[in-house]
Amino acid sequence: MPVVREFTLPDLGEGLTGAEVVRWMVEVGDVIAVDQPVVEVETAKAVVEVPCPYGGVVTARYGEPGEEVAVGAPLVTVAVAPAEGPAEGLGAAGRPVTAEVERPLVGYGVAEPDRGGRRRRVGVPTAPAPVAVAVAAPAAPVAPAAPRAPVVVPVISPLVRRAAREHGIDLAALTGSGPDGLIMRADVERAAAAKSLPAPAAAPGSTAPAAAADGVVPLRGLRRAVAEKLTRSHREIPAATCWVDADATELMALRRQLNATPGPKVSVLALLARICTVALARFPELNSSVTEDGSGILRHSAVHLGFAAQGERGLVVPVVRGAQQLSTEQLGSELGRLTEAARVGSLTPAELTGGTFTLNNYGVFGVDGSTPILNHPEAAMLGVGRIVAKPWVHQGELAVREVTQLSFTFDHRVCDGGTAGGFLRFVADCVEQPGMLLRQL
Repeated sequence: MPVVREFTLPDLGEGLTGAEVVRWMVEVGDVIAVDQPVVEVETAKAVVEVPCPYGGVVTARYGEPGEEVAVGAPLVTVAVAPAEGPAEGLGAAGRPVTAEVERPLVGYGVAEPDRGGRRRRVGVPTAPAPVAVAVAAPAAPVAPAAPRAPVVVPVISPLVRRAAREHGIDLAALTGSGPDGLIMRADVERAAAAKSLPAPAAAPGSTAPAAAADGVVPLRGLRRAVAEKLTRSHREIPAATCWVDADATELMALRRQLNATPGPKVSVLALLARICTVALARFPELNSSVTEDGSGILRHSAVHLGFAAQGERGLVVPVVRGAQQLSTEQLGSELGRLTEAARVGSLTPAELTGGTFTLNNYGVFGVDGSTPILNHPEAAMLGVGRIVAKPWVHQGELAVREVTQLSFTFDHRVCDGGTAGGFLRFVADCVEQPGMLLRQL
C-alpha cells in the first residue's frame, strides 16, 4: 500500500502564524511531482505559491479559498509510492507518516525571529476526511484520476479571482477587457458597481423587495496586516512631526546633468535615498527602534531603506537592504526593480520586511505635505511632497524656483526635537545645495 504523507503549511519566513488560501492549483486525485506548487496563499506581505516536497497522488486538501490555515496545520496529504519508506507512526487524524526528515521547500529560507505584532489566527477550518486511494498491489504504481473538463475562465491574477469572490461575481459570466479577453480587476469592479445599483422603482400595487443591507468588506490579507500595524504604531509610538520647505532647483538641475551622460537614468527618489543615507550617518540615533519591552533603543548598523510604493495589492513598503553601501546609480537600479515588482505584485516576503528607516515620496500623489504614521517598529520617516514651481526669494531677489515640502516624523523616545530638527535641516540643505554631499562621501 502507498504511504500517505501529510504536508503542513511551512513558516514562509515572515514570523506569521498563518496564511490565507487564495486558490488551489491541484485537485484531489491529481498526480503531482516533487516540489510542484499545490496552492497559492496570501500572507500579510505577499501572494506566494507553496510547493509540496512529496510526489504522488493528492488524497486530501485542507482549507477553502478565503480561509486561513495556521502554520504547521495540514495543507494536503499525498499518497506516495512504498519506496518513500515504511510508515513509522500516525499523524493527525490517524494519517500514517514516516520518520523521514522533510526536504526543504524550494524558494524559502530561514524565518525571521518573532518581533511581535504576529497576526493571530481566527480559526482553522475543520479538515475533511482524506480520500482513500485504492492500489491493486503494494508494488503497483498509483493510477492517476480520470481527466476532468474544467471550465476555462480567462483570468490569471488570483487577486482578480479574490475580488470576484468578495463581490459575488461569476467570472464565467464576464467579458474581459484585457488581451485575448483576459478578465482584469477593472472588469470585476465594474460588475460589482453594476450589481450594487439600486433596482428600479416597483410599479404601483406590486410588492417591492426589501432594501439591501449595507455591505461589509472584510479586512483580510494585506489590508488587515496594514490595519493591525498602523493601529499598533499609533498606540505604542509617541510620534511627532516637523517640516520645512526647501528649494529643490539645484537638485533637479543635478539630476538633469547626471541623466545627460550615458548610463542608467537617476531618479529623484534615488537622489533623496542617497541624501537619507548620508543624513543617517550624521544622526545614527534615527536609524533605530525601541525594544519590545520598551527598556532600550536598538541602534542599527546598516540602513535598510524602505520606501512607499503603490502596487496591485495596495500600498506596500519594499526594502533596499544595505542602502548605505550602494552608489546613487545602484540605489536607482534597486529602487526601480522593487518598484516594478510592487506594481506587478511579485515582491517576496523578504523584500517587504526588515526596514530600519522609511522614505515616503507622497509627492507622486500630487500633495504637498503629510503627517504619516510610522512604519512600526521603525523610529523615523522622511516625507517628500511634490516639487512644484513657486515664487521664492533667491539670493535676495524674488524668483520662480522648484520648491518641495519635507516632513520628518520620528519616535520621540529615541531623540529630542533638536536631533530631529538637525536631521531635517541637513536633508533640506542637501536638497538645496546637493554639492554638500561631496563633503560627506
